Amino acid sequence: MRAVSVMLAGLVLMLSQALVPANAGWNPDKKKPTTTEEVQETIAAFLDQDSGLQKFFDNAHGYAVFPKIYKGAIGVGGAYGSGQVYEKGKYIGDSTLNQLTLGLQLGGQAYAELIFFGEKEALDRFKSEKMEFSAQVSAVAATAGASGDAAYSGGVAIFTLAIGGLMYEASVGGQTFSFTPAE
Repeated sequence: MRAVSVMLAGLVLMLSQALVPANAGWNPDKKKPTTTEEVQETIAAFLDQDSGLQKFFDNAHGYAVFPKIYKGAIGVGGAYGSGQVYEKGKYIGDSTLNQLTLGLQLGGQAYAELIFFGEKEALDRFKSEKMEFSAQVSAVAATAGASGDAAYSGGVAIFTLAIGGLMYEASVGGQTFSFTPAE
């Protein structure tokens, strides 16, 4: 699986350079950890899109914020992003997201993702790297009012926000995560 992830990361890099617009803010030569400033800007962008998300921030046991996830595909697709994880509003560590999809798909895109953990057990599963999500099935696109109908599934609620790019997709796959506790 690790070799496939590395191979897909290369595919994502190549496709994203070609297909994700320059204004999406991605510089493949600038590989640095996600900053608190990026997280706060991402949260503000989500709340600007749907202020109802505030109830998730107020009531969730924890959440993970991935400011930029880059995805590319030609039949086989892959995505990668890094973010920060919070428990009861306090930063507790960093996370990376990897995604593999198979199916009819072509393109590249960048998006942000918020994952809310409704209870401690869901956050603990995430931190122990025992959590996988099926792609495109459980995420809700953050649009005005979308959070009103959103609910936790298995203790988790996921929201995405498009940043740029174009992706045609009818695929199946999943996201996996790694967690590194704060020092």
